[in-house]
Amino acid sequence: MPEFAHTPVLAAEVARYLAPRPGGVYVDGTLGGAGHARQTLEMSAPDGRLIGIDRDPAALAAARATLEQAGLATRVTLVHATYGDIGEVLADQGIASVDGILLDLGLSSHQVDTAARGFSFARGGPVDMRMDPTRGETALELIVSLPPDDLAAILREYGEERYAARIARAIKEAARTGTLSTTLDLASAVEASIPAPARRRMRIHPATRTFQALRIAVNRELDQLAQFLDIFPDLLAPGGRCVIISFHSLEDRMVKRRFRDLTWSSSLPPDLARQAGERVDPICAVLTKRPVTATDAEIDANPRARSAKLRACEKLPT
Repeated sequence: MPEFAHTPVLAAEVARYLAPRPGGVYVDGTLGGAGHARQTLEMSAPDGRLIGIDRDPAALAAARATLEQAGLATRVTLVHATYGDIGEVLADQGIASVDGILLDLGLSSHQVDTAARGFSFARGGPVDMRMDPTRGETALELIVSLPPDDLAAILREYGEERYAARIARAIKEAARTGTLSTTLDLASAVEASIPAPARRRMRIHPATRTFQALRIAVNRELDQLAQFLDIFPDLLAPGGRCVIISFHSLEDRMVKRRFRDLTWSSSLPPDLARQAGERVDPICAVLTKRPVTATDAEIDANPRARSAKLRACEKLPT
């Protein structure tokens, strides 16, 4: 099994927008290999504190080892959970508010490159795709349990897959006949479902969108993000910042809209707005008018940074 590794994307930009400082309390809700966490702890030395959350036990173990080796583990609390449960995590730690929250919503290199995790259409492994392999149904179990129309809806909504209905029928049939044992089988079934002329025009592997959609559904990724976006403003101290790196348009749109909504103030006079139950003053200021993306140099060094988009906001004084 390859060593757990994940080159942190947009590291300089995260440092700029999260702006860790000594004495601050920060949350890395997608700890991964601890690249961003290590940077945050170093910038908040000597007494900054970090709560590291990840649903992947392998990530937590690797992060612990990395931070211990760097002499930073004494200022870290690691929690096996999903970032959507950040409110409960902080309550359990007796923390009412924090100075910054970071989410990096991308898969780690380890998760993609480890065939046994089932995320890759290029490596044969079980059709799993769970970020937390200790709980929940696998992608294969999801495929088997859903009617073709419901499966097609997932591919269409989460993968924006044009050939969703055809692919759903094909992979359901493969599962029924016992020919969907590995991720290579899944990729082959998807590829065979797409007309040859369309395949030739594709700039990405034909199975990319299907794998993305199944992974999102298995891990309830958009539900987790929606849950987080609803609660995070209440967890930030005044002046606290939230930085989110997303990797596909569904996530980025959710973040953009939520950040925009937090800057909204009612057009009604204050008294009437309060009577109507509307918010009068904005809660946050958006720090990124447009999403921040990787430089050409970073993309050359780490091609997985190509689709990364960073957005940041800061909680205003109450």
